[in-house]
Amino acid sequence: MKRRLSCGRLQGDRAVQFTRIFVVPGPPPSSLAIVKDEAPGRSPAAVGVSCGGPLDSRRGLLLSPPNLPGWDRVPIVEELQKALGCRTFLQNDANACALAEWRLGAGMGTRNMVFLTFGTGMGAGLILDGRLYEGTCDLGGEVGHVRLAEGGPEGYGKAGSFEGFCSGGGIARLARAGAERWLAAGRAVSFCPDTAALESITSKAVGDAAEAVDPLAQEVLATTGRYLGRGLALLMDILNPQRIVIGSIFIRCRRFLQPSMDAEIAREALPGAARACEVVPAKLDDSIGDYASLSVAVDGLSRRERGDLREEKR
Repeated sequence: MKRRLSCGRLQGDRAVQFTRIFVVPGPPPSSLAIVKDEAPGRSPAAVGVSCGGPLDSRRGLLLSPPNLPGWDRVPIVEELQKALGCRTFLQNDANACALAEWRLGAGMGTRNMVFLTFGTGMGAGLILDGRLYEGTCDLGGEVGHVRLAEGGPEGYGKAGSFEGFCSGGGIARLARAGAERWLAAGRAVSFCPDTAALESITSKAVGDAAEAVDPLAQEVLATTGRYLGRGLALLMDILNPQRIVIGSIFIRCRRFLQPSMDAEIAREALPGAARACEVVPAKLDDSIGDYASLSVAVDGLSRRERGDLREEKR
């Protein structure tokens, strides 16, 4: 797992100019030492940390993220503040990416925006009334856990969940089930020549096959698009956002997902909520991780300036 350090400069309230980006290896002690050694000579205005959960943003703790073995209850905020002598702020990666797309990407100009990860998993970052909403205990935006159907692929520990249908793993599971049926019926599947290859199916292989006009791959993505639309309709009805920004797989497979997505939104969402909301792909592409951590720093400073009680309690 790579840990990246991005150093940027502020222009107004936006971090837009990178001075260096490099990979930080290893467990917490060695990683923190490298950050201290490689940081700019003068103390930065603030540090932002974007990390997959579980975490406690209020206490500044990483709580054993599965993609960071050995990072168990690491007080990352306290350690970085000691090492670099500046305020440090922590957010989960979906919230951090939401801040980045809101400040610098496809969500610019909105006050109510939802960002959806739609990659390895499905999570949301919520910008409500012009500010990030995290919920009572950092669980605001855990939309992947919402059940969209009684049955279906499992995601987030729940069959038929939003993440089960709309994630890289979910697409692969739908494709495996479909390929097994097609092969049993004697039908050819371009991305899975035989049953021995079932477990090697990936969402990327499905997307590539859809581009090559494979009918099963396109059917799988249409199914995913339908459930994506069902999840979006819930978000539109509950939150009434101006814009929903979707990253990763949606960017790459939009033309196969959108027709069934739009049809399901038309069936399920309140007409007024659907009309008020546009669904768009994320804009920051592969740089979003760097913009995300810098946006966390900017957002943290902004909270302090406006006297946000959440920051004063830290």
